[in-house]
Amino acid sequence: MSTRRAATLEGQIEKIKQELSAIGDMRPGSLSTQYNVCGKAGCRCKATPPVKHGPYYQVSYTRKGKSSSKFVKKEDLPMVRKQLKNYERMKLLMERWIDLATELSTLRLIKETD
Repeated sequence: MSTRRAATLEGQIEKIKQELSAIGDMRPGSLSTQYNVCGKAGCRCKATPPVKHGPYYQVSYTRKGKSSSKFVKKEDLPMVRKQLKNYERMKLLMERWIDLATELSTLRLIKETD
């Protein structure tokens, strides 16, 4: 096993762990903007051209095989966007950690068989 390479991998993994611990609040999903048409006769949403109600903001996600969506207040949009971004960052860091850990494990297995 290349001791130098193993030390480099261990250092990169530690850095990822530190970054993960600093991420903060997160949530999975994607943010969408919705516009609706109501059922009231004579409403502006029935005019020509229609002026739909909205915008309404919604986060949709699938977790443990179950789809869900939640409406988001306009004043909460900056926080929700940050949480979504943090979740994407966490996924990237976890993928990188897995790649590094796999390489490190392979190096250690090679050393044990030598």
